[in-house]
Amino acid sequence: MKQSAPAFRTRFAGALLLAASLAAGTSALAETPAAEVRSSIISNFKIGSDEKRFGPFEFVGGLEMVSPNRLFGSLSSIRFRDDQKHFVGVLDTGHWMTGRIERGADGSLSGLADVEITPMRDRVGKILEGKALMDAEGVALKDGKVMVSYEQFHRVDLYPDPGFETSRALDTLPIPFEKKQLRANRGFETIAVSPSSSPLKGGTLIVAERSLDDDGNAYAAILDGPLKGKLALAHYGDFDATDGAFLPNGDLLLLERRFNMAEGIGMRIRRIKSTDIKPGSVMDGEILIQGDFGYQIDNMEGLDTFTAADGSTHVILVSDDNHSILQRNLMLEFKLDERRPDPSADTAASH
Repeated sequence: MKQSAPAFRTRFAGALLLAASLAAGTSALAETPAAEVRSSIISNFKIGSDEKRFGPFEFVGGLEMVSPNRLFGSLSSIRFRDDQKHFVGVLDTGHWMTGRIERGADGSLSGLADVEITPMRDRVGKILEGKALMDAEGVALKDGKVMVSYEQFHRVDLYPDPGFETSRALDTLPIPFEKKQLRANRGFETIAVSPSSSPLKGGTLIVAERSLDDDGNAYAAILDGPLKGKLALAHYGDFDATDGAFLPNGDLLLLERRFNMAEGIGMRIRRIKSTDIKPGSVMDGEILIQGDFGYQIDNMEGLDTFTAADGSTHVILVSDDNHSILQRNLMLEFKLDERRPDPSADTAASH
């Protein structure tokens, strides 16, 4: 059914976000790996408006999702398979979530199917659910491996693909920062693999949420490839990086989230040119879209991109509800128009 969430619900979610994010992860109470997910369709991104165009983004559709499975929620990051339907996600409670998206006759999102939630294992094969040791924040797929970035106990672990759901972490990629430089709950939320044809030649990028250097920029690093090394992300105000994904040309789309008591929840997407992603640089870029209480957003934490069958670039965002009844699990889909606008024509401003 169609739905338009009341604005007050989102405002309450913002008021409780900070407290909820500090709570311990949900204990392991999964009845079975299977998770029935019920979805309500979100038809409009801007509340109370039929507008579809937001700068270079066209809103395709979205979902608000709930499940009787008590482990469902706290989705931190998502990556889609090559078929653009099946996905791998990580929950910050130390769980995998896999499944596939379903679409309606018009091609927009209609629900999730075949969803399974399974506990993650550490390097010795132990199941240690919760935020202390298994606070999974980012996920990426590369060369038959699933890469997961964790904060609190900061690291990037590698799992076999397929088989990650039941396997221990097989290896760890070194992070070129001392652990004391990284804030406990503000570590590397973003991990993304660049295209092999890009300047990074398939290199893996990590970006910290809010672990800042002496200049106030967020720590970042290229972990492998020909441009391996440290760099940073320009950090502005209360917006923190929560996920990112590369476009086919090597540019990076970076999802950033804001929360403060004065302004509440906000999200934006910044585009960083491929040529600006290199050791020693401070990455920065154009803000393509921004949303606040007037939009269908919550605690937006995950972003992925893929190329659809018609050649268009799609961007999917997901939110982390912190297992709070006052927050929502959202999945939002946009189409990115990468054509350069005619400067003489009226174009939609970013929001």
